[in-house]
Amino acid sequence: MPDYGLGTAGLGNLYTEISNADAQGALQAALEAGLRYIDTAPFYGHGLSEQRVGAFLQASDANPVISTKVGRQLRPAGTQPIPDNGFASPAPFIPEFDYSAEGVRASFADSQKRLGVRSVDILLLHDIGEATHGAAHQEVFDQAVTEALPEMAALKAEGKTKWIGLGVNEIEVCQQVLDHMDLDVLLIAGRYTLLEHVESAPFLDECHRRNVKIIIGGAFNSGLLAASGDEPLRYDYAEAPLWATERAEQLREVCAAYDTALPAAALQFCHAHPAVACVIPGARNAAQVRQVAGWTQSPINPEFWDALRERGLISPEAVVPS
Repeated sequence: MPDYGLGTAGLGNLYTEISNADAQGALQAALEAGLRYIDTAPFYGHGLSEQRVGAFLQASDANPVISTKVGRQLRPAGTQPIPDNGFASPAPFIPEFDYSAEGVRASFADSQKRLGVRSVDILLLHDIGEATHGAAHQEVFDQAVTEALPEMAALKAEGKTKWIGLGVNEIEVCQQVLDHMDLDVLLIAGRYTLLEHVESAPFLDECHRRNVKIIIGGAFNSGLLAASGDEPLRYDYAEAPLWATERAEQLREVCAAYDTALPAAALQFCHAHPAVACVIPGARNAAQVRQVAGWTQSPINPEFWDALRERGLISPEAVVPS
């Protein structure tokens, strides 16, 4: 797997509508820059992200690593209002959670059509966990381990995917699932980052011991660590709380002292942990992709990491780039 890839929620118009041309340009630039892993999901733009990735795959001879997700079905909206779910101008579908075996099979079949593929490299169960489902968590969890994940294992046995795992924003549910079964991979968004990693680091250590590969999404914490100018300061897909903006500003101060771009530090920090197979920042156009690629290669003075430790901005035990 490549060290870095491209998350495509932005290609599903997350927060901002983009053109098909910009989406295709971003995908082409990603492959040219070596970001040869593309992650998508039916939820992103209510199928729009998968459609755009599929259009790119059909129009090129590219063969990137592809992951998508199951756990929701897209119902035609018809005359019903289309929920935006944070997406600007999503496709006219209503996403509904469905963790049944039949729902997993149907969701994957629809993804195959949108992507124009017979198989994907990685198939992830999307958005289980208490923070997402609240009081329904236990019911969802039970169905995930008795129906959804076994059905995904069946798809793997049929050659429809090489790896199966979870795509979530929560560490706790990853641990709960691993207590029940082995998985190949976990895509964890926003929980192991330069901004916050103390609580999640022991879990990543365990995954490394168990040979469970980690893909890091949300390395910028919903854009907070990459925001510039008058861009909104978001954290976990909402307005950033004060503690997060203050900590981000402290990180920027150290970055300025060492002539280091904060997004570069954020990406390279995430990738340094030995459990992490790939980091997948998002981008909406070719220029942003090239900027991201530059950050992944930007030299960082080793003393920078020492300065972060001295100021208590990363833990003393944090794994940093060598």
